[in-house]
Amino acid sequence: MNTKIAIQGIQGSFHHQVALEYFDQNCDIIACLSFEELVDSLVHNHSDMGIMAIENSIAGAIISNYALIDKNNLTIIGEHYLEIHQNLMALHGQKISDLQEIHSHPMALLQCMDFLKCQPHIKLVEDKDTAETARRISQNKLQGIAAIASKSASVLYDLEILAPEIQTINNNMTRFVIVAKPGKETSKTNINKASLKFELDHKRGSLAAVLNGMSDCRLNLTKIQSMPKIETPWKYSFFVDVTFEEYQDFVKAKAVVNIMAEYFKVLGEYQNKLP
Repeated sequence: MNTKIAIQGIQGSFHHQVALEYFDQNCDIIACLSFEELVDSLVHNHSDMGIMAIENSIAGAIISNYALIDKNNLTIIGEHYLEIHQNLMALHGQKISDLQEIHSHPMALLQCMDFLKCQPHIKLVEDKDTAETARRISQNKLQGIAAIASKSASVLYDLEILAPEIQTINNNMTRFVIVAKPGKETSKTNINKASLKFELDHKRGSLAAVLNGMSDCRLNLTKIQSMPKIETPWKYSFFVDVTFEEYQDFVKAKAVVNIMAEYFKVLGEYQNKLP
């Protein structure tokens, strides 16, 4: 039986491209139009693993996805980096001056904001998925509406690229994580990165003390993101990514943070795939 992989988006989306690159061609793709739907697919065993974008080099972290992974007790078992090329596309025969609206996922719009600011006559409309937007324009023959999506989406849905490579920064990369229910953890011999969550007592120096403790254990901090605790005003959860050379160093660091933090959770241990 083929492995079932849940992705956010449809065929032609960047999540679909990650699935093709990370997994073998024999996997079955479960298309989900939201990250919430993707998580539900995993929780209810409709899929075996999922792919979730977690941060972009232009637009930053998708902190809501960290929260989804945490809230639903999913485990990060891998990561994949994908260079993102955004293209403006519409039905054949149209020009940019003919456009009234541009539809795409909010992150795609953010990644192309410098280009979009030069088109003040065009209304920007947030949508659920880049490729699904392209497909809808094609199927419904929508005049005056363009999508921002991948080159493969333009080929799949027979749209003309009006402006290629419109992302603000050419080196536009998104980090995706591979998530699953507990029980599919990576072999310890391949682990050199981890994602953590912790909460601290609200007092001076508490965060610095934890970070110094990680450093003393020879961990390298690659990312830190805070998120407010809605039920406790002015208190925060911290989501942290760390890398290390020896797994035993990470074991020591876990013990240290567990003592220092009011709450501590490992979201995943996996292999660092930074290109």
